[in-house]
Amino acid sequence: MRADRIFAYGATAGLIGDQLLGDPRRRHPVAAFGRAAAAVERRLWRDHRGWGALHTLVCAGGAAAGAALAARAVRRHPAASVALTAAATWSVVGGTSLGREARAIGGALAAGDIALARERLPHLCGRDPHSLDGPQIARAVVESVAENTSDAVVGALVWGALGGVPGLVAFRAVNTLDAMVGHRSPRHLRYGWASARLDDVVGWPGARLTAALAVVAGGHPRRAVRAWRADAGKHPSPNAGPVEASFAGALGVRLGGTLAYGGRVEHRPVLNGAAGRAVRTEDIERAVRLSRRVGVLALGVCAAGRLIAGRWSATGRRPAAGRSGK
Repeated sequence: MRADRIFAYGATAGLIGDQLLGDPRRRHPVAAFGRAAAAVERRLWRDHRGWGALHTLVCAGGAAAGAALAARAVRRHPAASVALTAAATWSVVGGTSLGREARAIGGALAAGDIALARERLPHLCGRDPHSLDGPQIARAVVESVAENTSDAVVGALVWGALGGVPGLVAFRAVNTLDAMVGHRSPRHLRYGWASARLDDVVGWPGARLTAALAVVAGGHPRRAVRAWRADAGKHPSPNAGPVEASFAGALGVRLGGTLAYGGRVEHRPVLNGAAGRAVRTEDIERAVRLSRRVGVLALGVCAAGRLIAGRWSATGRRPAAGRSGK
């Protein structure tokens, strides 16, 4: 079986597994990687970019190398290759768990339980929840759903289509490292620089595909395109900007504004400010549904692209008609 079909079948099975089961509740491979990365940090940490780059190389490179060895071990067995791709996809995508967390916070807000919503918000994003009111929490949830649709679903599928199981695992490793050390805390300002920049690079194609699919799936393509073009570049993140702006336009809401991370306040530009309204609790469910549609479309695009590339490659290797092949 060709590698393109292995990816298409395995990624489809893995995404279905995620939608049916969500993340593994115990012994999650990403959690195990996080513990290993933290142990490496304890040994390597210096307030220096070079040591942080070494940390990124050891952790992300080690994860990718292990995945490559596993893929190589089963390459002569199509069923095992499909199963490995499915398991890797299920492990690295997190769309269902993302939706569950968002809906749990939305349910707390709908019930008027602000304290519970604040308690659950750190499960979804790194915001400081203590000073947020209901609409601000709802806005934070919608922004997190938009950004994590790219980080937790689409980006992984893109790199899986490009690199198979090693691509899936490497993307999740880089994204996890960015979440661990890529933020601008005093400890990680220099040490996490390499992880943050590498995450920007590997996240670039998935973010643009996510934004484009939000335009298609959101029901308001003109609004989404207008917000993407007008506001994406205002966001400090080169990848979150297109995704959040496109979601804002598709949902007809305003995103961005003042944020607080661990006591540090940021004043970000408002996305879709001219045409959007303030986020309401019910917009959380709308964002989750849009995220699911984008994830399914991303699977279709990535699988189709991999199949087309595989067919072109097979055609190029085929001997031309009339040649002896000697």
